[in-house]
Amino acid sequence: MTFRRLTVKLAKGAVAASVLWGAPASPALAQSPATISVPRAAAPADDGQWTMPAKNFANTRFSELNEITPANVGQLKVDFTFSLGVNKGQEAPPIVAGDTMYIVSPYPNVLYALDLTKPGAPLKWRYDPKPEAAAQGVACCDVVNRGPTVVDGKVYMSTLDGDVVAVDAATGKEAWKTKVADINVGETVTMAPFVAKGKVFVGDSGGEYGVRGWIQALDAGSGKPVWKAYNTGPDNEVLIGSDFKPFYEADRAKDLGVSTWPPDAWRQGGGTVWGWIAYDPDLNLLYHGTGNPGPWNSDQRPGDNKWTNAIFARNPDTGQARWAYQMTPHDLFDWDGINESILLDIPWKGEIRKTLVRPERNGHLYVIDRATGEVLSAEAYAAINATSGVDLKTGRLAYVSDKQPQVGKVVRDVCPTAPGSKDWNPSAFSPVTGLLYIPHNNVCMDWESVETSYIAGTPYVGAEVRMKPGPGGHMGEFKAWNILEGKPAWVITERFPVWSGALATAGDLVFYGDMEGWFKAVNARTGEIVWKFKTASGIIGQPTTYKGPDGRQYVAILSGVGGWAGAIVSGDLDPRDGTAAKGFVNAVRDLKNVTTPGGTLYVFRLP
Repeated sequence: MTFRRLTVKLAKGAVAASVLWGAPASPALAQSPATISVPRAAAPADDGQWTMPAKNFANTRFSELNEITPANVGQLKVDFTFSLGVNKGQEAPPIVAGDTMYIVSPYPNVLYALDLTKPGAPLKWRYDPKPEAAAQGVACCDVVNRGPTVVDGKVYMSTLDGDVVAVDAATGKEAWKTKVADINVGETVTMAPFVAKGKVFVGDSGGEYGVRGWIQALDAGSGKPVWKAYNTGPDNEVLIGSDFKPFYEADRAKDLGVSTWPPDAWRQGGGTVWGWIAYDPDLNLLYHGTGNPGPWNSDQRPGDNKWTNAIFARNPDTGQARWAYQMTPHDLFDWDGINESILLDIPWKGEIRKTLVRPERNGHLYVIDRATGEVLSAEAYAAINATSGVDLKTGRLAYVSDKQPQVGKVVRDVCPTAPGSKDWNPSAFSPVTGLLYIPHNNVCMDWESVETSYIAGTPYVGAEVRMKPGPGGHMGEFKAWNILEGKPAWVITERFPVWSGALATAGDLVFYGDMEGWFKAVNARTGEIVWKFKTASGIIGQPTTYKGPDGRQYVAILSGVGGWAGAIVSGDLDPRDGTAAKGFVNAVRDLKNVTTPGGTLYVFRLP
């Protein structure tokens, strides 16, 4: 197999938990903070709270708290724990507003409020939305929830069966509940609502059920719909109008959401919005990605299949698109484009460019002008052999011909795998070090496309997949990426996929969890693991940190293996069936031997 970039070579040569990339990183680190900046309008000064999953509109997942450092992190101890009572994939972050912590469970999506002013953080109240049980049957890869958001005295959350709910943050009393998705056609909602400009933004899941993807805005005060934009179909339904000015000429034709599909195929075309949203108040633009096209069998949908696997920049007031860019045209391998966009201002050829930075599932680290949609760079950050790069003149990704699937043919050793080089689990950026910290996969696959038919509310996939460890034999990496130089500063290799999010702090630390259950603190500059704690289950959640009512810094994480990568454990799947969990079981069949299902909050502090 042939792979792009030196990432693979580094992984093969790794002999310890962390490996420095070539020369010491300190010269680049000293230079980066002075040249890369985070727009303050999108990332205000830290007040010690953590009120939304991404920390801020810029999606940095960076805290300015610095009480905990590499020098003292070894003294971290458990301050309190809390059981959620649900042993499914725990992907939500612990959210803190004022003196209260809010956590939401996987289905049945119970919301808990914990009192941080009292020892052990006892329960203040709980809210049970009682979602429909049938929603579990159309959840693609586990019954996960990616967290609540607290704004202006309300907690906003989604439920698996397609409700968006606002709850009074002080009392737990329901303020409003709005149905946005229909489980009868395969739609669910797993994403964390994004709240900005008095609106709640949310999208659907269900690309593997042939749903039609959308994003919509609800009024934050009443829950009433404000606008809804589909991501496939005619321009008037995608909300493409006179303000639409994409950077690349190929994206300027009318009704591309129809003409790039076979007749009517866009109606079951996927393009869901289940990941992360960013917002630039200065440009007044909302950024969201779109998921894979349906079905996975690409022979059944010739054409670019717009606007799946794309980024949209929209006016949050009207939903009207300003620009769009398709990272993966005619997606061959389920490489959803829903990953996080980190808003950064960086120097580029002598000028400061307003950019968004995206470690994409297709294995490329995109740096895109967030005002225009121009791709400035697209370096490979992981092992890739299914594509050969991105043409910066056209913005187009190039596929490698001998890795393209055909019905009835098994294409072997395709890298990256269907979950991509990195799935939903978010990166973190530190303006202190100037590095982006990427938790990601090192997994490849064998792929066979098969014919499939659309029946509403049933799987619409059309592929048989078996995943396997990538180059070097390990399946996960936690990587510090130098954006300006387009290469890693250091990398930690992991036995299993790294499916947790990342957290960076001003104390020169980065936190993440592994699927065996270890919660780890890493020296943000060197990649040295300086502390770790074994939790009761594998970790796929999003770590957060906050200043408690006592003025001290705390770090929190939910432990509970599951999600797509951990479905073998949370779903008790047969490890002998390599096609289970859409092929993931074939790679992680040993996971059952090292961890068990769980659902526990852990909160740490210094003595």
